[in-house]
Amino acid sequence: QVQLVESGGGSVQSGGSLRLSCAASGYTNSIHWMAWFRQAPGKEREAVATIDTYRRSRVADPVPGRFTITRDIGKNTAYLQMNNLKPEDSAMYYCAASVIRDMWHDSLREDVYSYWGQGTQVTVSS
Repeated sequence: QVQLVESGGGSVQSGGSLRLSCAASGYTNSIHWMAWFRQAPGKEREAVATIDTYRRSRVADPVPGRFTITRDIGKNTAYLQMNNLKPEDSAMYYCAASVIRDMWHDSLREDVYSYWGQGTQVTVSS
């Protein structure tokens, strides 16, 4: 089993920055991909970014270049750096992990991720 704990969310004004962290514990050797998803009230959950153990990353098309995903393999932690935040970025941000190795083209799909965190809230005010 793998446990994921997100942190770093909060309330910021438009134009501000936040760095989210996702710490994995348990059978972390099984994790190949780690990803961030977000869900705003009344909307479906959408992919934000994903990264594998080789630190190859993908950012979802709806997400602007203001977001960067990184990963510290030794610390079993993934990060999401969010700059120049806008009110439309307000959402619950979830971390997810997958044990599937070869899934580059599917890495932004929710159903390939077996493990999920509880989420961390990001609120951006104008």
